[in-house]
Amino acid sequence: MIASVRGQVLAVRLDSAVVEVGGVGMLVLAAPATLAGLRVGEEALLHTTLVVREDSLTLFGFADADEKEVFEVVQTASGVGPKMALAMLAVHRPDGIRAAVAAEDHAALVRVPGIGRKTAQRICLELGDRLGPPVGAAPAPAAVPAGDARKDQVVEALVGLGYPLKQAGDVVDVVLGGPDGDAPADLDVAATLRAALRHLSGR
Repeated sequence: MIASVRGQVLAVRLDSAVVEVGGVGMLVLAAPATLAGLRVGEEALLHTTLVVREDSLTLFGFADADEKEVFEVVQTASGVGPKMALAMLAVHRPDGIRAAVAAEDHAALVRVPGIGRKTAQRICLELGDRLGPPVGAAPAPAAVPAGDARKDQVVEALVGLGYPLKQAGDVVDVVLGGPDGDAPADLDVAATLRAALRHLSGR
């Protein structure tokens, strides 16, 4: 089992990154918010899970151990594979998933691409208490970039995911409350990216 990788980021792609470990480039699939925090040429530490199939070995990476744990637990629900689990983390924070399952909030789960109402019901039924309650209020972000810097990072991430530059800029303006970036102070880069993705998907 490869529990984590640390090394220089060689490339950041639409749904993955390449991290050099001991001279070997490791391809790591990750959620958009995790990828948005990586910079080519800088060192990164990703918590990882190796998914083994008959015809493939796929490494999934996460910004922290909590995301990794939720990724692994949600796959114990029937019909939830690694790609759907990663999509859940692309839309919700780990505590958001815990809260949705605990409250049987099917509407929150249906926001995830690939999850319909029946699948959401099954996830809530089968996971039960496996995820546990939400950890609690997360600590305030250490540093929230100023409006322009925050916008630049999210726009860069959206363009990296294939959205046109103008469309990315427009939707981030909407999420941040206008060109001046008058968004709530606790809306960090990852939260802004998730909100922009939900807006682009029409949810």
